[in-house]
Amino acid sequence: MPLLIDGHNLIGRGRLPGLRLDDPNDEAKLVSWLRAYRARTRKHITVVFDHGLPGGRSELSGGGVEVVFASGRHTADGILRERVRRARDPRGLTVITSDSEVIAAVKARGARVMRSEEFATQLSAPPPAGDGEKNAHLSAEQVEEWLEIFEQRTQK
Repeated sequence: MPLLIDGHNLIGRGRLPGLRLDDPNDEAKLVSWLRAYRARTRKHITVVFDHGLPGGRSELSGGGVEVVFASGRHTADGILRERVRRARDPRGLTVITSDSEVIAAVKARGARVMRSEEFATQLSAPPPAGDGEKNAHLSAEQVEEWLEIFEQRTQK
């Protein structure tokens, strides 16, 4: 079941260690958490943030996590509602947010909702015992993605 995440809402409400809305790298840090979660669960994840220029799909995308920034004309909440509205099977989506207006809109379309606080608990949970071996091996494509990410960070 794909996850559609209200990124800044999760950062602000999730109480994840090391994540704060006033941190200029909060989005990249959350994406790292989401990639680790994706490696454990294999769920497709899309995270939407407010205030991205120029807006749209971000270079932070990869590793099974799509990252989208709302442009000046749109909000993350609006993008979440629109994606659920356009989904072929909204009942197959889980939207992660604690925003009451978004919750009402996506539930009306049949999507599932999980509050940011609840999802943060899952996100920060340690991997199941014995799971380390399974996740220890990366594909060549995953290794290349991580190398690109680390190279971008060292060049800044």
